[in-house]
Amino acid sequence: MIWVVLGIVALIAALAGWSFYVNGKIEAAIPAEGATIEAGGVRFHYRDLGPRDAPPVLMIHGVLSNWRIFTYALAPAMARDHRVIVIDRPGWGYSKSGARLDIAGQADAIAALIDRLELSKPLLVGHSMGGAVSLALGLAHPDKVRGLALIAPLTQPIERPPEPFKGYVVPAFLRAPIAWTLAIPIAMRTGKARTMEVFHPEPVPEDFAVKGGGMLAMRPAGFQSGAFELGMAKGAMDAQAPRYGTLKLPVAILYAHGDTLLDPELHGTDTAAAIPGATVEIVEGGHMLPVTQPGLVEAWLRRL
Repeated sequence: MIWVVLGIVALIAALAGWSFYVNGKIEAAIPAEGATIEAGGVRFHYRDLGPRDAPPVLMIHGVLSNWRIFTYALAPAMARDHRVIVIDRPGWGYSKSGARLDIAGQADAIAALIDRLELSKPLLVGHSMGGAVSLALGLAHPDKVRGLALIAPLTQPIERPPEPFKGYVVPAFLRAPIAWTLAIPIAMRTGKARTMEVFHPEPVPEDFAVKGGGMLAMRPAGFQSGAFELGMAKGAMDAQAPRYGTLKLPVAILYAHGDTLLDPELHGTDTAAAIPGATVEIVEGGHMLPVTQPGLVEAWLRRL
């Protein structure tokens, strides 16, 4: 029995050591390259692109992601004649907060960031769960922004997380132990297939792991943030979705017919119908339009 216990302890130590080693390698490959600023109890990691006196655009990414999905191509294109701020949401990339924040809490923190950066009513561009955060901000702080541009947004409660994310459904007390032992080995084995599912039916760019920041989601911090957000999302959307009829801001939604992660009709068409004056445009493609079709998304944003 003693040898069994020692063997288990040695295995756990080996997995933790390997996770710590790989985490360091990932952060060396994709370092924190932006600035940091404190706002709303969050230390935000962000980049500020384009002319400072141009119309501001604030881009908010989704789950298991970071601001690199926008700097991959879309943000630099928009920054030719707009001030474009891209952020790591709390708990993602290199942004840090004390307590973990739900969707409404993140919206409050980003509203404080808007004040801290002295942005004059930016257009919010939210992708996936970043769309849910954008909607929460529009509901709670409508005076802070001039409109919402939502790309493949999560807008409604769903009973179960999308299939590629089912491995993140774990009890809260197991999240940290799994994050620092099993999460990285499992991600190294299954991450490519999961990423292909997220991008389907479009291909994953060969340079997405680094240029798009894909590897950052493999870190223990990414697993814990993913498990937390996927666990709290349904309750947050149960509370948020019935309030969409009170939105007074311009809202535009962009979805793709081929999105297999979120249902374009439920999260796009139905939500647009619930928001006064909202528009929805359905195009060809998948869930990752800011990466796979940045030209199309840029043209859509400019039409807005």
